[in-house]
Amino acid sequence: MTVTDPSAAPGLREPAALRLGDLEVDVPVVLAPMAGVTNVAFRRLCAEQGAGLYVCEMITSRGLVEGDATSLSMLTFADNETVRSVQLYGVDPVVMGRAVEILCADHGVEHVDLNFGCPVPKITRKGGGAALPWKAGLLGRILEETVRAAQPYGVPVTMKTRLGIDEDHLTYLDAGRIAEDAGCAAIALHGRTAAQHYSGQARWQAIGELKAAVGIPVLGNGDIWEATDAARMMAETGCDGVVVGRGCLGRPWLFRDLAATLGADSGSEAPTPTLPRLGEVAAVMRRHAELLGDWLGEERGCIEFRKHVAWYLKGFAAGSRIRTELGGVSSYSSLDRLLGDLDPDEPYPVSELGTPRGRQGSPRKVALPDGWLGSREVVGAVDPAAEDATSGG
Repeated sequence: MTVTDPSAAPGLREPAALRLGDLEVDVPVVLAPMAGVTNVAFRRLCAEQGAGLYVCEMITSRGLVEGDATSLSMLTFADNETVRSVQLYGVDPVVMGRAVEILCADHGVEHVDLNFGCPVPKITRKGGGAALPWKAGLLGRILEETVRAAQPYGVPVTMKTRLGIDEDHLTYLDAGRIAEDAGCAAIALHGRTAAQHYSGQARWQAIGELKAAVGIPVLGNGDIWEATDAARMMAETGCDGVVVGRGCLGRPWLFRDLAATLGADSGSEAPTPTLPRLGEVAAVMRRHAELLGDWLGEERGCIEFRKHVAWYLKGFAAGSRIRTELGGVSSYSSLDRLLGDLDPDEPYPVSELGTPRGRQGSPRKVALPDGWLGSREVVGAVDPAAEDATSGG
């Protein structure tokens, strides 16, 4: 399915484009990389629903430079991905620069995003992820090296970060200035600290503060569960686009709503969100499993699909038997049989609209290297063990 032509419906206009260097994204929406989720099959499924920038799962710079087979296998793109976009993570400026060269020269990547937002303890306790921006000098060197490496290829480099480590150690305004000075094309801000993980509410006000502080595009991230949330975030903060993560879990049609809503004439009412009946959801589930099978083979694709079942059926009255059996499918025939047992006319559970999806967790103290908060500069190199394939931000 392709996005509807805005000129074909009254009250819609061409969506305001997002410009990242020389790259123009028709609808200012970016799919946030999520480990084990935003693989080539899921990105293709989302791109069939609506326009935007669909970023590949996060890849570690060291894995790429060392030719790790798993890292290289993730560099698979669908034919409907008009822009090859990859999120890269690392802690060593030289290795990061070399990884960017490989992405641009060998894999035709046209956009590189850098992840400095992961709050996972095994990453932050080594000085990586959301802990790294506290070391302003190191952050600057990483950004400068990656921008330098991408420049000959005309590839824009962006970065994603959080508010900071915790309320007493905020870094987002400094990170924005460093990103701008280094030549980054944009910065995305998740409106939570690392200490919050995914709990509580995202602080959209900080996104607006960052937008006012820098001269490069700012993308807002956090608590975008519906297309109207995206429109409200952009209106309240002045940000140039949005990054959507957990809100699309089990709901790839959210990108169709986003394309329609962010393309709506400001003087008109927002379009009605897509509320598929269970039969339509089942059809999307089947398509998702098929795309995974095209990539991994039928059995492995079905196994990979299992993790998505609970997200797709969230709020529906599907019984525990069907849910349990869908969580164990290993063939298209068993999947078809179980999907056929669902009530195709069951309406979408409106109670689920606007509610959090995926992991939330609870606030906790951030694990950090000994003495990490004592200085904004780092002596020597960050522990390479901080470069793990755990994604998130």
